Amino acid sequence: MTKVTLYIAASLDGYIARSDGGIDWLSLLDTEDEDYGYTDFYESIDAIVLGSKTYEVGLSFDEWPYPGKKSFVFTQRHLQCDREDVVFVSDPVKQALADIEAQGLENIWLVGGGELINSFLQHSLIDEYIISTIPMILGGGISLFPPPSPEEELELITSKQYPTGLLQTHYRRKEKI
Repeated sequence: MTKVTLYIAASLDGYIARSDGGIDWLSLLDTEDEDYGYTDFYESIDAIVLGSKTYEVGLSFDEWPYPGKKSFVFTQRHLQCDREDVVFVSDPVKQALADIEAQGLENIWLVGGGELINSFLQHSLIDEYIISTIPMILGGGISLFPPPSPEEELELITSKQYPTGLLQTHYRRKEKI
């Protein structure tokens, strides 16, 4: 059974990027001795799903940020890539997720961005949420949960406060009765 986890950082006021897509502010809490559980999480996943704008941000890094994992990029644009581990997907999210699951990929990281997160939310496809809240108010930008978002009841699994001020919360979607 596939499990989709939204693992993402957001500002205190709920933004995942600046209006121009900039994520430079995320590095404010970078330290050599703390990865906020990222390595363990990354090792636990089988594949990555992300939107095309988030994919393009990844391309701007010195190295591809998702090595050794198959990345499914949701887009309606005609994008090309010479990486064998990047697949472009134009199917609706439910169909695409079924296709990913059919490949034996079970633990899926939903990276972002806002539009793709909303598509997964609309179909109740996010099983767990690991949200790292950065102690910063951006005042605007790309919303973590852009409206209109459906109502979703969650239960807290864990929360952890770091000395840098980052607060990481881990929730599970409550099953509807």
